[in-house]
Formats: sequence, C-alpha cells, structure tokens
Amino acid sequence: MDEFELSNNDIKAEEKRLYEEYKKKLAELKKVQREKEAVGQVFAKGLLPVYVLYILSLGSTNGNDISHKIGERTKGLWIPSTGGIYPILKKFEKENLVIGKWDDPKKKIQKIYTLTNEGLLEFEEKKMLLKRKISEALDVFKIIYNDLYND
Repeated sequence: MDEFELSNNDIKAEEKRLYEEYKKKLAELKKVQREKEAVGQVFAKGLLPVYVLYILSLGSTNGNDISHKIGERTKGLWIPSTGGIYPILKKFEKENLVIGKWDDPKKKIQKIYTLTNEGLLEFEEKKMLLKRKISEALDVFKIIYNDLYND
C-alpha cells in the first residue's frame, strides 16, 4: 500500500474525529447564541414593555416611532425591532393600557397609540417595582466590569 493511501478504517476514524470536532464547535456556537439571546431577553422581556409605556407617557405615537425614540434616547445602543414592539402594543390594547387609533380609518396606514389612565398607573407601578432591580443590576454590572477590565 502506498504511503498516501488510507485504509477504510483510517478514513472512518478521520470522519469520526471530524464529526466530533464539528459537533463540539456547533455546541459552542449554540451556547454563544443562547447567551446573546439571554442578554437580549433581559431587555426585550423585562425592560421593553415598561420603556414602551414610558415613551407613550411622553405623547401619542406609532410603533415604528417608539423604536426610533428608544434608539435616540439610548444613543443607538438599543434599537428594538418593531417586531418586538407591536405585540406589546397589541397586548397593552387588550389590557386597556393604550388605545390605538388609525390615523386614517379608511387607509389604515399607521396606528397611533395613546396611553390610557390605566396605562399611566401601570407604568408608574412597574417603574417603582423595577427601580430596585435595575439599580442592583447596574451595581452587579459595575462590579463585573471592574473585575474583568480592572477599571
């Protein structure tokens, strides 16, 4: 047998090694993705609903504008997708926290959302409930940041 020829066993062993390496790399990529999603969920699930209420407390607007306003207020560091905002607005409508009215009832191009009195009360309540948690999270992030980057 030529030195460059591989036996079937050698080929199968190499295929198995490559497959195991592939599975390990794929698992690492999936872990990184889950970690990114978990960080994103803190914002999307925890802070986005209350921040939508906050934006609406500043004045009536549409979902797309809410996304832009959050982007402006966070200097582009957090720009939630409208795909995350509209389900929140729909839920808020069902809960009577906001009222959505079409700007042109015939064309139905964009819906303008207005915070109700119940929505304002809900916002104030959620804001107070989250205050301590957000403050604690900021303290933890500062400690971790300082530990990791010695600042």
